[in-house]
Amino acid sequence: MSQAAPRPALIPVNAVIFLGFPLAALVLVPWWGISHGFTAAQWAWAVVFLYLNGLAITGGYHRLWSHKAYQAHWALRLWFALWGAGALQNSILVWASDHRRHHRHVDDNDRDPYSAGRGLWFSHMGWMLREYATNTEDFSNVPDLLRDPIVTWQHRHYVALTTVMNLGLPLLLGWLLGDIIGTVLLVGLARLVLNHHVTFFINSLAHFWGSRPYTESNSARDNGVLAFLTYGEGYHNFHHIFQSDYRNGIRWYQWDPTKWMIALCARLGLARDLQRVPDFRIRRALLDTQFERARRSLSRHRAGAPLLEKLEREYQLFTNAVNQWKELQGERYERHVHALEDAIGERRVALQQKWEQAALRTRLRELEFSLKMQQKRLGLLMAQLPTLSAASH
Repeated sequence: MSQAAPRPALIPVNAVIFLGFPLAALVLVPWWGISHGFTAAQWAWAVVFLYLNGLAITGGYHRLWSHKAYQAHWALRLWFALWGAGALQNSILVWASDHRRHHRHVDDNDRDPYSAGRGLWFSHMGWMLREYATNTEDFSNVPDLLRDPIVTWQHRHYVALTTVMNLGLPLLLGWLLGDIIGTVLLVGLARLVLNHHVTFFINSLAHFWGSRPYTESNSARDNGVLAFLTYGEGYHNFHHIFQSDYRNGIRWYQWDPTKWMIALCARLGLARDLQRVPDFRIRRALLDTQFERARRSLSRHRAGAPLLEKLEREYQLFTNAVNQWKELQGERYERHVHALEDAIGERRVALQQKWEQAALRTRLRELEFSLKMQQKRLGLLMAQLPTLSAASH
């Protein structure tokens, strides 16, 4: 009888941080609150530190450095490097490298560092507690970050930086507020533990709880509740198919303070080249998923043949629209190349190109509208399924 493989060795420092710190917070923070109390100023600073750490992770570590969804001024990058160190989630270099591997090998238990396929506990924090093979540092996937002086500076001085941000600043703030112990416990310890688990929800709960409107090819989910708790990162199904978009919540009503912060920084001149996925590609992903679900549902009903025929006709229209969109994108690219080649050309050529670009944009908008209408027709078709089910019984 073969013996089970031995469990990887425990990482003592990580065990203290991710197991010891929460236990200490559960005991010490309530004890101090009951025996001495916390002031409104201490609570306010705890929230401020929580958001500064959280947004440095979501806007800096994640969308800027891991996915290059925008470019940032050196001052903003330095700000994110400092407050990201305060989040105590490792250096930018390690964090981004792990995250790029997660996206490339999502749900692959042998290559995804925090694969949801290995369970909720593992993807939440278990993966950090032991020396798993998937945790081996390999910076070959972050050559761009190795050329970033702020990233490499933070990596070299990470221990000193995280100590200053997590202990030095709360100590100084506690001295200013007249309560060093209470401030360290609330603004330092409790804030740190809460920030950890809020971030870890994205690796764990966001792969188990929620909807998959854009793709069913991986376990990532969209979840508005998690988005509220995680500074907008909860629209995870969208993110896993469109990872280079600086937004996670693409609708105006979706809670995404990270997106709003990046947009504000762009207005202030601290960010540029914000990446946005074209609406057509987003609607295409939605329709692709809806068509696949409709096929599965109709194939389960013997009386669903007429609806299935309608569905296939709609899918053919959808395919034609996608092909037209690709052709128009190709035309747009070719015209852009010609414009660069003829940069010395006459004003007449420039005006003609401007007119052609306007006509091209009109055709693209027409295609986007056709997909929007098709999405409505598909919804009406699927609304007939309950009637079909009742008739079959």
